[in-house]
Order: sequence, then C-alpha cells, then structure tokens
Amino acid sequence: MSSATYILAHDLGTTGDKATLIDPDGRPVATAYEGYGTAYPHPNWAEQDAADWERALAVCTQRLLAQSAIAPGRIAAVSFSGHMQGALVVDRQGAPLRPAIIWADQRATLQAERMAIAGAERVYHLSGHRVSPAYTAAKVMWIKDNQPEIYRRSRYVMQPKDYAAWLLTGVFATDYSDASGTQVFDLRERRWSEELLGAFELRREIFPPAHPSTAVIGRVTPRAAQVTGLLAGTPVVIGGGDGACATVGAAVIRAGDAYTYIGSSSWLALSTSEPIFDPQQRIMNFAALDPALYFSLGNMQAAGGAFDWLERLLRDEGAPDSRHAALDALAAQAPPGANGVLCLPYLLGERSPHWNPHARAAFVGLSMSHGRAEMIRAVLEGVAFNMRWILDVLRSLVGPGGIKAMRVIGGGMRSALWRQILADVYGVALSRPQLDSAATSLGAAIAGGIGVGLFPDFSVVERLIPVAPAESPDPQRAAIYERMYPLFQQTYMALKPVFDGLVALG
Repeated sequence: MSSATYILAHDLGTTGDKATLIDPDGRPVATAYEGYGTAYPHPNWAEQDAADWERALAVCTQRLLAQSAIAPGRIAAVSFSGHMQGALVVDRQGAPLRPAIIWADQRATLQAERMAIAGAERVYHLSGHRVSPAYTAAKVMWIKDNQPEIYRRSRYVMQPKDYAAWLLTGVFATDYSDASGTQVFDLRERRWSEELLGAFELRREIFPPAHPSTAVIGRVTPRAAQVTGLLAGTPVVIGGGDGACATVGAAVIRAGDAYTYIGSSSWLALSTSEPIFDPQQRIMNFAALDPALYFSLGNMQAAGGAFDWLERLLRDEGAPDSRHAALDALAAQAPPGANGVLCLPYLLGERSPHWNPHARAAFVGLSMSHGRAEMIRAVLEGVAFNMRWILDVLRSLVGPGGIKAMRVIGGGMRSALWRQILADVYGVALSRPQLDSAATSLGAAIAGGIGVGLFPDFSVVERLIPVAPAESPDPQRAAIYERMYPLFQQTYMALKPVFDGLVALG
C-alpha cells in the first residue's frame, strides 16, 4: 500500500489562503494561513493581485510542511477551493494582465443591462443565474469594453483556485462548479454554452476546459516543487469553488439538506437533484462537486464582512489586534431587537434577494440612548434578517416543510451569540458539523481524495464529518424577531429609492 495518504487542500478565500493537511480519516492534522488584501479603488469595485495568491500558495505550503513534519512524498494529492465568480485574465504564458476582479465587484452594471437584452429568462434557465454584474461574464465584458487591448491579449479567464492549480501544474483548467458561476456555462449539460457566449459576444476559447471537481488535471512540476517544497509529480486535483466545497464540508450531500455559511459573505444553500428556478430570479443554482447534484442558494455580499467593517471602525486608534470577541460580548449585553435599532448590512450592494448593486448600509432607529452594544447586535441581527428573507424565498419554492433543519458553518458561526440569533430569526434548530471551521478545506480534500482513489465517493462525508445538534429557537426571542423581521423588510423597501438617488449623485 502506498504511504502517500495525506491530502493537501488549499482554500483561497477572500482574505487569505488557508492550507490544510488532512489524513485518511478526514482529520486536519496541520493548517497554515497567509493573508492578502483587497483593493477598493472605486465604489463597488473590488480587486486582488494574483501575485498575492502566488505568494500565499508558496508560503502556506512551505509552512505547512515544516510545521507538520509530514514528508512531501506522503501527500497523495493537492486539491483546491477558492472564491468564485471572479475574472483574472492571463496571457498565453499564464501571466496576469491586470488585477483580478473578484466576486464582490459590482462595476459591470452597464454590461449586465446589455446581457438582459439577450433574454434574461433564457439566461437564467441556461446558466442557473439571473443577469447580474456579480458574475464572471459581465466582468469580462467590462474588460472588453474598457480595456480592449487587455481583452485582445487574454488567453484565459481564470478563478483563484484555477490559477493556483496552474501555478502547480502548468495546466489551464477549471471545474464544473466554478464554471457554473461564470454565467456562460450550460448548467444541465455541464459545458460552455455557445448560445450564451454568442449572445454576450465573448470568445469561447478564453474559458478553460471544464472538468469534474475530482479530476486529476496534472502533476506538480519541478519548478513548482522547488518553490513550494512539494514532491514533483504529486497529483493535482482541480477541486471546486468555495460554495461547492463548503456544501460537501457541511455534510450536505443529500437532496433536501440545507446549510448557512457565514464568512466574509454569506449564503444559504439547499442541496437538490435538479435546479430550482424562481419566477422572480432571486435564487441562483450551481453545479455541486458531486455530478449528480446541484445546490440552490441565496447569497449576500457582506455578512462577516459587515461585522469586520464595524470592528475596524470601533477599534481604538493604533490598536494592533482584532476586537471581534470583545464586540461579540458587548453585543450580548443588548437585548434581542437591539433596543429598537435595525441595520441594513448592504455595504457592497446586495445580491439575494434584492439583486440591487445600489443597495447601501444603514442604521435605523438610533437615539441618544443607544451605544456600541446596540449597533453591534443590530449588525448581527441585520445579517440574520436578510438570511431569513432568503430562507423564506426557498421555502416558497420547495414548500414550508422542505427545510426543517439547518446546518451552520463558517467563521461567523464560531460566535454562540450569532448562532442563537440565527436560530431565533429562522425559527429552526441548528446543527454544526464537528469540523465546521474547516468545512471548505474538507470539501476540497474529499474531492482530492476521490480523485486519487483514497475515497470511493462523496458518501464518505457521512463517516468523516459528524454533525452535532447546536442552538434551538427560544420562543420569547423568536417572537420578538417575528415582529422585527417585517420592519427590516419595510426599511429596505422604503430606502430603496433613496439608495438610487444617492448613487445618481455619484
């Protein structure tokens, strides 16, 4: 039997790369993290430097190997997860031609309007997504319109994890899950859509070959081995987008299972055997890691990101350390409903359920009697209210009995207070996978293990990832939130024309 039984999973998240070494029983045995920044050069713009991804990939791998003392020859595969719906354009040598436009970027509103002319309903049913500047296609169209020379020189449009895989192998590739976030991929047929590419006037050849998430797309090159410390020839499995990997890592592998992820962004996803199409197009659909499944979800732009924003504002000048735990404790001092303060956490526009890049954040109900505790709690509750809105949309499509329980994962769910708020706002009992903080990495690792034959199929998740009961709704708190939730909805609807007016002012 081969001694190569460990899987190295890289999760290129919005704020940094987390490398995790996972043993054959699905246990993380070592982790390493290297952060990188996001530039916001204009309102609604969000960009990252691919050189930061390259640096993080090398540093994390070297650090992980050193800390774990696991010989590189014992690594059976390297696999990937990464944030989705971006656009990194590279030339024939794989050199980036401009900073990557990431998922949070909403600049391509004019391009999205042109896409809608091609037939918004047809786009939704082919790609699984409503026309939006959030997706790769609109971002590439923006590059074509505004930086035509860069577009002309572009060989491929890549996602973060695809670029990382290329750095290790020299092979240009993507997987079905990331491809399904581009809006030019036929969701049911699992192939690039000539119809959509033609309608959007984008070249077919700039989108790399799409593979199942478990595909071995290449092996670590001698040059990559020198840079990272990996053994040349180690198999590299393409893996999947972070949403798809998190779904597997949440142990959501059966149709009808649901989970909430709260990280920088947040989503609520339901595993399905067929895409769910919403007549109002509030819900999106992706290809899952398991080729037999899809996942339908609503995604919000700033969840943990909204809490991070407030933490930076409230941090004492010059204080070097994060105060998230202290703010969480302070929020617990305010009662449910934050003494009548509501927060709309729309700091980056909003996707589900509004699909409104003009949406803006707001605190409503503040008075002289309110302080930090109420504002912090209002942010946590505001995220929960928006997620409840998404949950209600999914319930309306699958029936109220279709989502009876909810798993929770992501960094935001380390907060017991936030979990309880979510349970009370949802009115649903929560459960947590035992390794919820590593869910995305675990999903990538499981795809890698299947790819090289360490695991038989995705059902191995049920053995590797135990799920335990967590918070349940408290009737008194849930009653308070039931009264506040429609006020949250009314606040957004009332302020929507104000947001449009503010954007018009420039």
